[in-house]
Amino acid sequence: MADAVTSQTIQDGDRIAVMKFTNISDGSGEAAVKKVDVSALQAESGTGKACAGVTIQQMWYDCSGMTVDILWDASTDALCWTLSGYGFYDFRQAGPLTNNASSPTGDVMFTTTGHSSGDRYTVMLAVRKSY
Repeated sequence: MADAVTSQTIQDGDRIAVMKFTNISDGSGEAAVKKVDVSALQAESGTGKACAGVTIQQMWYDCSGMTVDILWDASTDALCWTLSGYGFYDFRQAGPLTNNASSPTGDVMFTTTGHSSGDRYTVMLAVRKSY
């Protein structure tokens, strides 16, 4: 079996994309699963340029029984943030979470830790797109 997961794009505009992710675990968990695929995001309407990367502006999350590591996808993935419990982060005033990985792809991935059957998460990300 596999965890029951969903990915939903709430908004995908020229500058901002908002995406929601859920997982109900069967105990197997997720390991470096691509959640934000920049190549699948809408191109810039005025220029047609493809999205090359994102910065994380805001996060809403509820993790029950497991933690979620948010990773910057790269030749060697870099840990962006670890989510546990529930809450909200707004990075717009201090500056967004920026990909600091070597040779990044621009994508964002999730890995779950401490998961067992019935554990779950809901994570919503608001990201700013770059071209």
